[in-house]
Amino acid sequence: MNDFKEILDQYSWEEVQTKIYDASDQDVHRALNRANLTLNDFMALISPAATPYLEQMALKAQQITQRRFGKTIQLYAPLYLSNECQNICTYCGFSMDNKIRRKTLNNTELLLEAMALKSMGVNHVLLVSGEANKTVEINYFLNAIELLKPHFSQISVEVQPLEQEEYQLLQAAGVYAILVYQETYHREVYKKYHPKGKKSNFDYRLDTPDRIGRAGIHKIGLGVLLGLEDWRVDSFFTATHISYLQKQYWQTRYSISFPRLRPAEGSVAPNFHLSDKHLLQLICAYRLWNENLEISISTRENESFRDHIIPIGVTTMSAASKTNPGGYVVDPQALEQFEVSDERDMETIKNQIRKMGYDPVMKDWESNYSGLVR
Repeated sequence: MNDFKEILDQYSWEEVQTKIYDASDQDVHRALNRANLTLNDFMALISPAATPYLEQMALKAQQITQRRFGKTIQLYAPLYLSNECQNICTYCGFSMDNKIRRKTLNNTELLLEAMALKSMGVNHVLLVSGEANKTVEINYFLNAIELLKPHFSQISVEVQPLEQEEYQLLQAAGVYAILVYQETYHREVYKKYHPKGKKSNFDYRLDTPDRIGRAGIHKIGLGVLLGLEDWRVDSFFTATHISYLQKQYWQTRYSISFPRLRPAEGSVAPNFHLSDKHLLQLICAYRLWNENLEISISTRENESFRDHIIPIGVTTMSAASKTNPGGYVVDPQALEQFEVSDERDMETIKNQIRKMGYDPVMKDWESNYSGLVR
């Protein structure tokens, strides 16, 4: 196979959906008793048939996570660079058709936001931006990284899909990880939610992790926006995508995130509801399927859910997040991309992690040994 599109095109969304919902108790038992799980096993674990086995899945997920990652939770914070965007996405507060005040941070504002994060003890920052390809583009990102690099041990990026050569520039600048979400793997539904702008090109976005992998970025983060389509089917295709990438770019590390559709300016309501119980099932299924996969939970989730998920499978959490450019000190009233649910400050979250017998870590220690890991 030359690219993931060829693999995706071999599947029928409806046939995958039927297979998931037709999974049996026997399929679940088989998956729970295997050491090395297949994608078919993952399909069984996210099926309705697996719901009665959630306690067993959670216990096994906890054991695997502690064995592989220890009792640590890596913490990071997002730094929103801009809410300018040239796409229309019907679920996003930054969508081009929303009549909001647009803001892009200048150098002084970037450093002010950085100092606010440093005062919280943040050492791993995630740079996030709307997709304004003409104004907030590769040169802007490179400048921001150059300004911020002296202040943070790790800088990750979640921006619009770029060309391979641009990812190579980010890699050379010291970027640690790139996050890119397909939103949904359902081609027709994708068009409905992304009617205008460069993001409307499904195949270009689908090929993005390949461009990142070929550029040699240390870690790639994937996920879908849970609520746009059937979460079970979208998650199967996400796992299939990760499986493909791990074979193609075996030296790269991978993470998975679980953004549930949250309220935002002008956004649509979720098309498919994902309950806390089902999100827990999904997290456990990923951990049982792939013990090396890093699992991240953002402040989209409420504090009770985030606290309870700490011992089960999560390795990374955002904390004290502001989802608007300048949200920490420069312009707290600017429009958010989405509403944050867990609004606790960094120290409160760190204390809660310690209370549960885990260690909050402000950076990913393995990057210190990247020459050995890669």
